[in-house]
Amino acid sequence: MTASAYKDFYTVEIGDTNFTIPIRYENLLPIGMGAQGVVCSALDTVTKTNVAIKKLSKPFQNIVQAKRAYRELKLMKVVNHKNIINLLAVFTPNESFDDFQDIYLVMELMDANLTAVIGIGLDHDRLSYLIYQILCGIRHLHSAGIIHRDLKPSNICVNADCSLKILDFGLARTAAEATFMMTPYVVTRYYRAPEIILGLPYNENVDIWSVGCIMGELIRGSVLFKGSDYLDQWMKIIEQIGTPERSFFADLSPNVRQYVESLARHEGYTIERLFPDALFYFDTESVDESDLNEYQQNTDAARDLLARMLSIDPKHRISVDEALHHSYINMWYKEEEVNAPVPHICNNVDIEQEEHNIMEWKKIIYDEIIGSPRELI
Repeated sequence: MTASAYKDFYTVEIGDTNFTIPIRYENLLPIGMGAQGVVCSALDTVTKTNVAIKKLSKPFQNIVQAKRAYRELKLMKVVNHKNIINLLAVFTPNESFDDFQDIYLVMELMDANLTAVIGIGLDHDRLSYLIYQILCGIRHLHSAGIIHRDLKPSNICVNADCSLKILDFGLARTAAEATFMMTPYVVTRYYRAPEIILGLPYNENVDIWSVGCIMGELIRGSVLFKGSDYLDQWMKIIEQIGTPERSFFADLSPNVRQYVESLARHEGYTIERLFPDALFYFDTESVDESDLNEYQQNTDAARDLLARMLSIDPKHRISVDEALHHSYINMWYKEEEVNAPVPHICNNVDIEQEEHNIMEWKKIIYDEIIGSPRELI
């Protein structure tokens, strides 16, 4: 790691990426690298707190990347909920629009993402509290017509005290955009709802399927539906859950419908067989009969919630409001968390319907950064 000064910024080499950041941020350490960018932890010497700094990866490589960068920035600026990562600042070290290439987001720093929790054995209290917080976060998004579309363990962060926050809005859509953009090539495959896989119209309930996949993974300790491509993903789902009724396929394109109806039908397995008692963590030390009864009641409730979330047909899938009132979850219910003030989404967040070239997108994003009260330049 090397550093060089640049006016009020300095540059740190993180792997193959240069981070050029304000001097207020020190002690950069890489904590995440992926297609969407590189994330480092840092000490904010002004606030004396640790933060996460994300450098977006090649935001102006093409129009798709530019739209994604704008969407992530725009949505992060309007949402405000304890279970959604907080955008503290956005900046660019580039001194003018002509030089503009780099976008940095400064966010709260969390201890780990949810992948670190998989396989450690969560008791019912911890498991239900984590799922409750995810549901609160996505309800806040849904209340503003935002569909996350990319919920997965690596996009959900947790602290040691079990507090949880959802992050990464690069694939999020407003409800208006979802009706416009119905490609199956969104959402990490393993957590992708059946209606997205098959190219059917979809709504915010795709996020509930993803929550079900995450909950099941926390219980089982491994990915539920690990398909090698989107058709194999469909097979993995129906092998476990069962082939849905023919009415589910009614809105499919003729070729897709002919193909999926030609596949062998699967009965699937009961939820008890998919998630037997042995998968649910239970501390066997100093227990009595009432503890065992409570454990069994909670296990049955967890399976019931899972079955309702993992309904292939979205018409029968549990809604976020119903899930928050489910017996497995509702002991955590707090009105101010569930019904937080709705974020204000401007009409111009319907990004997929906007037509701009790369230079126009650059100007829109540049103006958004420079005009932001959160920028630190």
